[in-house]
Amino acid sequence: MAQQKAEVRGAMNLVKLIEQYGDEERARACLEALRWPNGVRCPRCDSDKISRVKKRGQFDCDSCRYQFSVKAGTVFHDSHLPLWKWFLATYLMCESKKGISANQLKRTLAVSYKTAWYLCHRIRSAMDEATPEALFGVVEADETYIGSRTDTKKNPHDYREKMMVMGALERGGAIRLRVGKGGPTAKNLKGFVRDTIIEDSKVYTDGHPGYRGLKGYDHEVVDHTEEEWVRGDVSTQGIESAWSLLKRSIVGSYHQLSAKHLQAYMDEFAFRFNNRENPFLFRDTLCALLAGEALTYQALTVGNVP
Repeated sequence: MAQQKAEVRGAMNLVKLIEQYGDEERARACLEALRWPNGVRCPRCDSDKISRVKKRGQFDCDSCRYQFSVKAGTVFHDSHLPLWKWFLATYLMCESKKGISANQLKRTLAVSYKTAWYLCHRIRSAMDEATPEALFGVVEADETYIGSRTDTKKNPHDYREKMMVMGALERGGAIRLRVGKGGPTAKNLKGFVRDTIIEDSKVYTDGHPGYRGLKGYDHEVVDHTEEEWVRGDVSTQGIESAWSLLKRSIVGSYHQLSAKHLQAYMDEFAFRFNNRENPFLFRDTLCALLAGEALTYQALTVGNVP
């Protein structure tokens, strides 16, 4: 077990993943080491007096008689998919720069599309930062638009049938994304800035009128309508590069995204982007899965067909 604990703390690649966790027993041992680094404890009464039921891969609490597995109360709860397939799906989702579609995962894992789609969303749900830290310092803010049923060549500025995503990127740091309802109004844009950026920070935006009169920040603008893209240190090139990567992932991997689940895809993109230099991303994503709550198929599909 000590060796197992050391292994799950290391960086990961696909070959190492298969060598170390290519069967159910080793994958389960990995999760146990991550969830209970100081020994198994009962999730109901927190007792450490535990008996192992090896044949069923479960534990029996000697104090309250509660029977549980390492998956109990986590995103893995009630899943019949082998853990090693969970591991492979998690690795592919967090290490693929532009993400991976449910169709591709279906082919890779040899599962049904429904299973792959549900699996993707369960992993995606753990990538959502419940209470993300606010950004500070030099921050670029911008908005982009995804999807359209209109002819954008004839109507390049008609965003009525598109979904707006607002973004803020701290120079050299994290990104925050939010799907905005109601279009690029001053209320939406300024509200997003206030919610995601600490006051007195430098905020750089383009010349969109929704940002005018932004109080509490050192706000500077580059006017794209006047062909101004950079003025000294002032630009929005960082957030625009993030939009470019996001749209390449949509076109190349997902092809199209539903409005209902758009925020979940934005959370996944932000999680991967914010961990772009994290050599222990796979391990940290597994920890997020263990800390996350179970997500039912019904909750995902109410009013929606996957």
